[in-house]
Amino acid sequence: MPAASRTLCFAVVAALAFTPLFAAEKAPSPSPDDPTGASLESLLTGEFALQSGRLDDAAQAYLDAARQADDVALAERATRIALLAKDDKRAAQALELWRRQGGEGLNLAAAEAVLAIRRGNEREARKHLTELLQAPGDAGWRQALGVLSGGARDPKQAARLLDKLVDGGRIPDKLQAWLAFGGLAQALEQPALVERIVAEVVERFPGEARVGLLRASQLRESGKNDEARELLESLAAQAGNDMELRRAIADEYHRMADYGAAEAVLAKGPQDDQSYSLRAALLAQAEDKTSLARLYDELRARSNDPDPQRRLLLGQIAEFLERYDEALTWYRGVPGGGQRWSARLRAANVLHELKRGDEAYKSLRELQADAAADEEARRDAYLLEASLRDKDKDPAGEMEAFARGLAAFPDDPEILYARGLSWERRDDIPRAEADLRKILVAEPDNVAALNALGYTLADRTTRYQEALQLIERARTAEPDNAAIIDSYGWVLYRMGRKEEALVELRRALTLQKDAEIASHVGEVLWSLGRKDEARKYFEQARKIDPDNRALKRALEKTGA
Repeated sequence: MPAASRTLCFAVVAALAFTPLFAAEKAPSPSPDDPTGASLESLLTGEFALQSGRLDDAAQAYLDAARQADDVALAERATRIALLAKDDKRAAQALELWRRQGGEGLNLAAAEAVLAIRRGNEREARKHLTELLQAPGDAGWRQALGVLSGGARDPKQAARLLDKLVDGGRIPDKLQAWLAFGGLAQALEQPALVERIVAEVVERFPGEARVGLLRASQLRESGKNDEARELLESLAAQAGNDMELRRAIADEYHRMADYGAAEAVLAKGPQDDQSYSLRAALLAQAEDKTSLARLYDELRARSNDPDPQRRLLLGQIAEFLERYDEALTWYRGVPGGGQRWSARLRAANVLHELKRGDEAYKSLRELQADAAADEEARRDAYLLEASLRDKDKDPAGEMEAFARGLAAFPDDPEILYARGLSWERRDDIPRAEADLRKILVAEPDNVAALNALGYTLADRTTRYQEALQLIERARTAEPDNAAIIDSYGWVLYRMGRKEEALVELRRALTLQKDAEIASHVGEVLWSLGRKDEARKYFEQARKIDPDNRALKRALEKTGA
């Protein structure tokens, strides 16, 4: 289950603006005059099946409800659920009902396109995609982008469709649209198509600096880092005080692991706390303590009687520089406001680094008992204490901190989630499951817990059907969440449905470059006998996070 990204994030101009195809909706609540009242039994059956992760049953029940009520909203929902369940037969029936009942617009066209793609009718799919692309405004092309990224059976099919749309001049004459589709071509690993799109964009939008970003990105993806750097240098020279463009340029450097160049780009022009924070994070990632110390001195010199946010930032930089006494002074100097609680938490961490563990734990206990502190800060004090106990190789102390946290905040989902993951790391799957299920008792729709429990059961047990139902519930709520798609692909693999799994895992990796997802793709490819291709993904995972647990297990299992 891919962890949330802990790396520095930037606003990337050419980033994929993937639009969720089928957003989760709550079941309608029929009134006495509502036509859905005639279908109440089927509606309740469908909702119960949906909440149980049985998408096939839900698709049939909602289709029955839509027929009984003759209601266009129910027909649309039945179509969405059937498509999510990959039940093309029911999806076609629901879609026909939706059309017959007067359905129209972008949502209908997107559903028509997805179903045509699933059936391999690419000509029909292009017709509906063209309808989306020709719609006024941005909603249509964003829907088309979402269909191509999430509806295609494999990257080659998506690339073929996109290639035809580019050939036919169907992409709207909007820079952001071209950049987004160029980004999709990159994510699909289609360098020739990216090259064509770049050439088209350069011709359509001459002199636009953001076009150069797509070209630089394409060069980077092709392994031509020197050429990419040369182009980025020229773009930085043109950027002036455009901080959005500078952040996008810095992101390209960041993707090449050239953290120093990224920081240098951000150092030009007006500075604020956000730019200082980004620069500090980059230098920390580069482990360039010399440059970070210069930034620290610069920031400190410009801060006469610094405000709470600046004091907090100075404390964080000093902490990374291991100037723990200075960090402690900065943190303790944060006078109030929302930053005060973060500063107290960081101060406890610094005390622990100073080997003053007793003081660290005492300060956390004081924060836990401080009625003036906001609840989130008090809760986080228990979580930090548990983390520090874990660092101290004190499993009993860690669990005791969790227990006190749950006594103060009964069944708090954040604490239960953290404790559940801790049990999983210790290979105590029954206790991990118990904590995650406690979250679901109080919050049946907690997507993180559904996904974590489903993935854990798929990865660490043979209860695959149960895992699938949990993951299906999470997928219903967030169908375009890369971590959930990865879990879905992984449970399919564990069930022996390897080709289906590969489609889903590739899609997850398209949405999020993550070491665990790349490792999963590699392992599935290895099991299919495609070992050279698998090694490429294992290497990609190594570059992202060489210490990833999933990667280590996959390498040990395959011997790659």
